[in-house]
Amino acid sequence: MTSEVIVTGGAGFIGANIVNALLKKGLRVNVFDNLSTGNIDNLPLDKINFYNIDLKKDYHTWPNVDASCIYHFAANADVRGGLNDHNVDLNENLLVTKNVCDYSVKKNIQKFIFASSATVYGEPNLFPTPENFTSNQTSLYGASKISCEAFIQAYSNYGYFQSTIFRFVSWIGYGYSHGVIYDFVKKLLKDSYKLKILGDGKQIKSYLDVRDGVDGVINISDLNNKNSSIFNLGHFQTMNVKNLADIVCDEMNLNEVKYDYTGGERGWIGDSPLVHLDTQKANEYGWMPKISIEDSIRETVRYLLSEDSKRYR
Repeated sequence: MTSEVIVTGGAGFIGANIVNALLKKGLRVNVFDNLSTGNIDNLPLDKINFYNIDLKKDYHTWPNVDASCIYHFAANADVRGGLNDHNVDLNENLLVTKNVCDYSVKKNIQKFIFASSATVYGEPNLFPTPENFTSNQTSLYGASKISCEAFIQAYSNYGYFQSTIFRFVSWIGYGYSHGVIYDFVKKLLKDSYKLKILGDGKQIKSYLDVRDGVDGVINISDLNNKNSSIFNLGHFQTMNVKNLADIVCDEMNLNEVKYDYTGGERGWIGDSPLVHLDTQKANEYGWMPKISIEDSIRETVRYLLSEDSKRYR
């Protein structure tokens, strides 16, 4: 195998952290990204090969890169987007993934690592939720991710490449650019006395620091030699939205904030009131989160308020 890899969506929050970790391993990194949501400033352009590519376009026109492994992290990251646009998840997730699979076959790429999501479990009734749990889909985003997984597994079973699929839940940390903490900080910078919270504030998730997540993705995919595998990546801890808001306000030195709940056990249609993944399979490969949820939330807030983050400037 060559020491050359490709990262799709490498200018995004998770993708850029993956890129930096791969560079530390001494690999030659090629990034495919159209910068629709990613930020070129996230990347060390002097150390990588960057290609501005629309992955929905014909893969025959993509750059001729001889890589042994592809990390496919490009996607529509807005879980709620499919509620108003019924095509976005199909086009940005499933059709793009099919193109990346075909490009991988064309270039004889041997390893395919995919960023999936805990949304594939819909609204489970088993916690922590294991990889073999099946459920009805509650969002087009989740439906597109489980469809991507099925395509990748089929290509693997055809013998084209080995695949490792990771199901993520609510990654936070350095470079964080969307999600509940982002929304809270943005709202509190505009009004430091009132915070609108979607739902009843009791929704629970197992937020994971991006450093722990990247460590899991790279180390498990390096060790895994099975034809096609799926791993959950989430924290063994959980936290509800109200407690998360308390930490955000405390880190911003705001002690007079009144919470305005929109009501209901879900933040939006398709939201799950409880997301807590069983990570026993990942643990068997030596992976375990090292950073607590509270510490990661506080570091995320500090990042969003720092000069490194230009999202609010």
